[in-house]
Amino acid sequence: MVATVVRRRVVIISASVGAGHDGAAAQWARRLRELGFEVDVYDFLVVLGRVLGVGMRDVYETVLHRAPSIYSVIFRLTTLPVGAALLARNLLAPFLPRLLDLFPPDTAAVVTTYPMAGQLIGKLRRRGLLTVPAFTFLTDFSVHRLCVAPGVDAHYVLHPVSAAQARALGATNVTVTGPLVADRFHPAGAAERRAARERFGLPADGRLALLVAGSWGVGDVERTAREIAATGVAVPVVVCGRNTALRERLADAAVGFPLGWVDDMPELMRAVDVLVENAGGLTSLEAMASGLPVASYRPIPGHGRTNAAALAQAGVSSWIRSPAALATTLAELVDGPRSRRQRAAGLALFENDPMAVALPAIDAAHPLAADRRAGGTVLGTRRRLGGRGGPAWERWARRAAVAAVTAAVVGWNATIGTQIAVAHGLDAARPGERREVSVIVHVSPQTRLDAATVLRLRDERAAVAIDTRFLDLRPDSARTLAGSGLTLVNAGGGQPYETGIVGGRSAIRRAAVRLRREGGRSPRYFLSDGDLDAVDLGIVTYLHEIVVRPSRSVDGGSVMPPLQQGEIVLVECAQQPDCGLATTFAGLDRQTAGQEIRVGSLSEPAT
Repeated sequence: MVATVVRRRVVIISASVGAGHDGAAAQWARRLRELGFEVDVYDFLVVLGRVLGVGMRDVYETVLHRAPSIYSVIFRLTTLPVGAALLARNLLAPFLPRLLDLFPPDTAAVVTTYPMAGQLIGKLRRRGLLTVPAFTFLTDFSVHRLCVAPGVDAHYVLHPVSAAQARALGATNVTVTGPLVADRFHPAGAAERRAARERFGLPADGRLALLVAGSWGVGDVERTAREIAATGVAVPVVVCGRNTALRERLADAAVGFPLGWVDDMPELMRAVDVLVENAGGLTSLEAMASGLPVASYRPIPGHGRTNAAALAQAGVSSWIRSPAALATTLAELVDGPRSRRQRAAGLALFENDPMAVALPAIDAAHPLAADRRAGGTVLGTRRRLGGRGGPAWERWARRAAVAAVTAAVVGWNATIGTQIAVAHGLDAARPGERREVSVIVHVSPQTRLDAATVLRLRDERAAVAIDTRFLDLRPDSARTLAGSGLTLVNAGGGQPYETGIVGGRSAIRRAAVRLRREGGRSPRYFLSDGDLDAVDLGIVTYLHEIVVRPSRSVDGGSVMPPLQQGEIVLVECAQQPDCGLATTFAGLDRQTAGQEIRVGSLSEPAT
């Protein structure tokens, strides 16, 4: 009998945020144990403690359920080049000793499936306090800036698309390993399909679309289920996870087949014909391993949208961007050339074994430093990490420095960082096509808005900006403009378009509410001079508006200056009752006549 050779220990750090990180960690642990390693798996949220760790998870879940627009703002702000990773490392620095204590003397390597843990593990490697290789396994197709951890020995990613994104963010030693999922996820034959449908009480015939929304059941799942059912292409089978309220609503409305928490996802995937998801997480990879075509539809903000884009770019999923395309795309995915191409691309992800990359790196590892093996480093480590060792004044000085850096980064991101992000397209509008210019006319209470003026605005495809003063003095004209089909822009409190701390911010919401009440529809855009902070952007996002930041401003009646493609021009109607639109638009027409540049309407930002 040949004894199993124990190849020392690998410590895996995951996080119980949703199910994706834990799912990936479980598969790494399974494969490493099969190869003879001792494996310890820890939850990073436990390292952070009950208040911070569990509280962070609860806040994250609450925001995704109740205020996804706020999560979108936070997600986009943390993609800024400066501050996000530094802020994370500074905020979590006090937990470095607790993290280091998880690594016993026989540790050969450390693997993390959670980006925030990767930031701290990289910091331990850079300081020389962790002397064995550390790898971060990125569980999503899209790569966020926080996923890039300076100091780790390698970033393991799922696909070349992910690798390119990681390298663009400065990641070093990026290696495409492909995903890891449980062995039970595999393509099913006809007999397995019939047995699976019988087990879950699903019809033996007909097309079924498996709709998933993560373990928390977040996103616009109910509307998606209704829209899938309305196509007639497939009947939705909805996995509501732990969202019992969602399951009850779907059951009461008799929409498809709503399920709660499913313990046997491999069997359920053998019963269906296509997967529809909104976050691009672990379930998408499991579906690809099962030979199912995957569609992203109504992705949640933040990582849901970036994953949808990355999956589509890799050719392993179809991003359905509008309800009008839902029926056609589902039909193509259920059966047809698109289905075959996408199934093949998804199965190809699993041709390589991530262990073939990780194992040589782990086997080449040397043990932890001798002083750790001797068990005499707890005090020394904490001194070097700013823990309980050392004089009190040193500890307080370090804490004050961390607090100052943190405050500076938060302040920068919330103010200057937000302005830069908006200037570079964060939730900001632009002309509908690259060769177009767009025009916004900011009407004043003195502006004459007869039928001829409204018709001219429509002919020029101009948007109309309305502020609170106009709404207070001329509500009837606001109703007329809203009913004319013109694109309305929320101008808040009007010039100089400052949001301020109190009055300006309340004007954003007040103008939106009044426009909806007077005109019967909410404005799609918010007019700004670009002087926005994170609170302003959060309010605008909550109202489902898009920031419009004009590239130049002219007075109505003045000669239109030479324009360039892609500009947004604001026409201010403060001087003349007719706003001088005839003169202004005549100059605009002369510039666009016979040239490549043309006037177009506003469009929403690319996602």
